[in-house]
Amino acid sequence: MPQWTKRHSLEGRCALVTGATKGIGLEACKVLADAGADIAAVGRDAQGLDEVSKAVEALGRRCVAISADLATIEGPRMAAAKALAAFGTIDILVNNAGVTTIKSIIDTPVEDWEWVNAVNLRAPFLLAQALAPNMIKQKLGKIINISSQSGVVALEDHAAYGASKGGLNMLTKVMTIEWAKHNIQANTICPTVILTPMGEMVWGDSAKGNAMKAKIPAGRFGKTVEVADLILFLASSASDLINGQDILIDGGFTAQ
Repeated sequence: MPQWTKRHSLEGRCALVTGATKGIGLEACKVLADAGADIAAVGRDAQGLDEVSKAVEALGRRCVAISADLATIEGPRMAAAKALAAFGTIDILVNNAGVTTIKSIIDTPVEDWEWVNAVNLRAPFLLAQALAPNMIKQKLGKIINISSQSGVVALEDHAAYGASKGGLNMLTKVMTIEWAKHNIQANTICPTVILTPMGEMVWGDSAKGNAMKAKIPAGRFGKTVEVADLILFLASSASDLINGQDILIDGGFTAQ
């Protein structure tokens, strides 16, 4: 095996991926499995969990499907416990699950605010809190938090979502300060619009979508595999010196 391939291999590693039944999460499960990782796939859709399990197993890797509601406090804790029971440890945590509400600040009910922040910010905190002790013990771990360009630059009608992603970016930096000495790397990926089901929901209208594309120098939205390939890099030993970074994959949106 060439040396560059070895540096990107995940052979012998176990990864937990949230939001695993569609979009970036589903693609990440397949890419990580293709690189050699066994997968704990966390989601709510039973059919989707069956699909991701079959996709991972077709690549010759083991997949444990875990149904969990990440909007609750117990959901992330239960998901972590089941993953640890199945694999003994989790080497790679991909906090991908995300929800949104597209409303102005004035029109955002507090219930929407709490829901978005519970899934997008509290769940990653709880999962990392549950899985980091084993990473510390083994002196090895990768935490990859899927944030958003709206956690870095403001977008209209994205108050709850932007606040949750901005909070996730800072949480990741604190993870770095506390855990880098244990050989744990924590980073965020901040994509522009990716045509996931949620991306289609928000930007699927051509008038709205075309206006957004016009702000992206590359002139297009992203593909799920482009984010998944970056997840793979951050999950591998090739990225061991990258820590505490908000990595924008945005076609140049924030370069302007």
